[in-house]
Amino acid sequence: KINEALTTLNLGWNTIGVEGAQHIGEALKINKMLTSLDLDGHALPILELKGVSAVETIELQGKGLTHLSGIVIASCISSNLVLKSLNLQDNEIGDTGAQHIGEALKINKALTTLKLFDNKIGAEGAQHIGEALKSNMVLTTLMLQWNLLGEKGAQH
Repeated sequence: KINEALTTLNLGWNTIGVEGAQHIGEALKINKMLTSLDLDGHALPILELKGVSAVETIELQGKGLTHLSGIVIASCISSNLVLKSLNLQDNEIGDTGAQHIGEALKINKALTTLKLFDNKIGAEGAQHIGEALKSNMVLTTLMLQWNLLGEKGAQH
């Protein structure tokens, strides 16, 4: 059964983990009512990330977002046909968040600009983003500076 009343959910600073964030992301694909979700100290604009509220740019830089928010963001943007630019710079998305964002980029057909600089993304995260770029022909600007890619990450 789908909850048709809940519009705001704050789970900030709980230990829901990667699996919990994945379940939340899956639930958001069918939930039409939730407008705001906080997993790590900042409310995510769910309707905008999903494309229900048509915005072309979302600015979430410097919000302290972790891999948990990265997982949920990825789930939301995968089928968003409106969003053109997503700014996630200066957060802590990390390799796990980058992995899920990479999976979303394989599906997303609208996003042209993605700013992921200064997000503690290493070689593993770079590999997932690199794999996504093989099939994503829409993304034209990807900013990854100030991460932890290293020589191995640069190969992808």
